[in-house]
Amino acid sequence: MDILRSLRTVSEASGPGVVDWERAAAAAKAGTDPGSLALTDADRAGYATDVRDARARLREVAGIEFDVPNAIEVQNRHHWIDASVDTFRNVMAPIEAAATGRDEGSTGVTDGIGDTADGIVEPTGGPVDLPTGDLTRGFGRDLSRIANTGSMAFTLGFLARNVLGQYDPLLLADEPDADHGLYFVHPNIVAVADSLNVEFPRFRRWIAFHEVTHAAEFGAAPWLPEYLESRVERGIEGLTGDGGLDGGGLTAGGLPVDALDTEPFAELQAAMTAVEGYAEVLMDRAFDGEYADLRRKLDERRGGGGPIQRLARRLLGLGLKRRQYEQGAAFFREVADARGIEAAGAVWERPENLPTRAELDDPAAWLVRVDP
Repeated sequence: MDILRSLRTVSEASGPGVVDWERAAAAAKAGTDPGSLALTDADRAGYATDVRDARARLREVAGIEFDVPNAIEVQNRHHWIDASVDTFRNVMAPIEAAATGRDEGSTGVTDGIGDTADGIVEPTGGPVDLPTGDLTRGFGRDLSRIANTGSMAFTLGFLARNVLGQYDPLLLADEPDADHGLYFVHPNIVAVADSLNVEFPRFRRWIAFHEVTHAAEFGAAPWLPEYLESRVERGIEGLTGDGGLDGGGLTAGGLPVDALDTEPFAELQAAMTAVEGYAEVLMDRAFDGEYADLRRKLDERRGGGGPIQRLARRLLGLGLKRRQYEQGAAFFREVADARGIEAAGAVWERPENLPTRAELDDPAAWLVRVDP
């Protein structure tokens, strides 16, 4: 881990966009210990067995059919950064295009001499006399790019040090028909198991159940990726449609602060609350071992840590994600207690069955409306 190299990499951010993605990833890796990926034969067999057993148990308990991705990867932290940076880039692409005044996919260089995110570009390499205003504007954009690249590097690095596992449905991917991904960040699982004073194989298995539960949700709801993508796209269109973005001021999470106040993002938030809450309840009911201590300790970890970690969670909006876990889990526990866990799975039959934001606080209203 080399913090100075990370800062130097961020300071060298360049290019036509509001984020230099290559340097953001490089800086995140420079500031993050990759962790050991020295897997024993027992570790490799354990991951494979945990995923296979989780699929069988979840199919039985939830009463839904689904498959797990063929791409099951055990990663270190740098692998996770490499696997995730394209997701951030794809989500940010429309915002970058609006902020820089470019079409998505544009190189930023116009015919002859033209405006780009860097100010004025002369393709022939000759000297150009710039008005003072253009110099000031170009300098401001350079500073904004450095700040945004640093924010993304911080985001990627922090998450890489904390993510345990991830199901990747390839939302907004360049190749949406590619096989979905299932990742386990081995050094983080080892470290957290040790910090929580729990046996690594049992903790690894519990995390596998959680991630396979997400695969079950998307497998049971083939419409879900398109639903989530449409809300992201509509929300971003609403943010960029009035030309109000100027290439600076992006949050660490990549979106303006008031993004969640819009209808598409509110619908996205409600859907993700259902995704996280259902996973919490189903994994506990399907897990084939004792889990109460794991649940309690992991819940404490989500809200714990030192002052810097708590500040980072607030900056990255991870407090919102914790509320999604808690609100969604409370909703599905009440539904499952009233009608059974299979009835709770009716939420994935069609988009209309997703709970509204009001119903998330009133599960009885959802039961009356959907009648699973």
